[in-house]
Amino acid sequence: MKAHHGKIGKAVYTTDFLVIGGGIIGLSIARELKSKFPDSKITVIEKEPSIGMHASGRNSGVLHAGFYYTADTLKARFTRDGNKLLTEYCKQKKLRLNECGKLVVAKNEFEDKMLDELMKRGEKNGVTLELIDKQNAQSIEPKVKTFSRAIFSPATSTADPIELINAVELDAKSEGIEIHKGQAYKSGTNRNVRTKDSEFSAAYVVNCAGLYADHIAKQFGFSEHYAILPFKGLYLKSDQPAGTYRTNIYPVPDLDNPFLGIHFTIQVDGKFKIGPTAIPAFWREQYTGLKGFQYKELLDIAMRSLGLMIHSEFGFKKLAITEMLKYSRKRMVKLASELVSDIDPNAYKKWAKPGIRAQLIDLKKRKLEMDFVLEGDDKSMHVLNAVSPGWTCSIPFSNYVVSEISRKING
Repeated sequence: MKAHHGKIGKAVYTTDFLVIGGGIIGLSIARELKSKFPDSKITVIEKEPSIGMHASGRNSGVLHAGFYYTADTLKARFTRDGNKLLTEYCKQKKLRLNECGKLVVAKNEFEDKMLDELMKRGEKNGVTLELIDKQNAQSIEPKVKTFSRAIFSPATSTADPIELINAVELDAKSEGIEIHKGQAYKSGTNRNVRTKDSEFSAAYVVNCAGLYADHIAKQFGFSEHYAILPFKGLYLKSDQPAGTYRTNIYPVPDLDNPFLGIHFTIQVDGKFKIGPTAIPAFWREQYTGLKGFQYKELLDIAMRSLGLMIHSEFGFKKLAITEMLKYSRKRMVKLASELVSDIDPNAYKKWAKPGIRAQLIDLKKRKLEMDFVLEGDDKSMHVLNAVSPGWTCSIPFSNYVVSEISRKING
């Protein structure tokens, strides 16, 4: 794409579709746009010098199967289909894939009954699951602990997020999609977007900015009663050898919130980690310490959190206190010990690379948005909520977004 220079010396680019954000969702949508509109110019702008520096390169790497969500949600449909499509993609591209499956275990009688609800959801969603007794669970993973039964998900696997997004980036470039890195969004109106040193004039804008998606959407007249509330996800790495555990091990989740609790994740190399937390972050990219400190964001999030402490539909106060305690390695290991019988507390000394979940909240209803959320018109589309399992869902979700864009454009 050729650029000319405007009056203020900025490079000015013209394109048919401009995608803001080069994460897995942004790149996948760009590729789907190119497939749907092959003669169109597709441009992606990414604020960082390389791809995958935020959620897309910091997630757990788990390809979820899709049995946590009710059948009427987008997440249910897209997780099931995304698992199959992303698994096929990894195999086609010869990316590392650990098809180790997943056990969901129960700590008590109440959680044991919740396994039946998860099985019902899995059946409605068309997901293959096995409800097994303790003996069979321990034949899959000898060290696992469960009350009397467990669910085994054979389709759950793990891949390497960085390997995957690098492959997607290469595919996007080979398809003629232009990716401009180091182009942080500054402002936008109608169909024009400005970065630090460039301007982009687009027939259509697609906002996939993750942690800043709500901020950008507001400048285009959307996200009026939504805001991103960031939650920090921490994992503890084990220094035990690969193969110490055979499968991913998860607790029965609280189905009233989108977080899955402390669990064991088997990585592509067979080693494992425990986590993640869902600790409220003080600013949107608060990965470590005070690095990247954002005073205005701190004030905004603090005021919003204070309001949620007083009243929220999802028990924010209890959640915040419970999660903050997980800054303690001892606490993390204790929670993980409820899932296995032989945990070694001395094996968990190092934190893995942290991630931040760009969780959308409904400001009017004071609740967490559990499903994917899109808002847009015939000029722009805004992906406001594409949190976990957004990585797993990236291919079918992108297909859906582009279908919505096509519908808006064609009236």
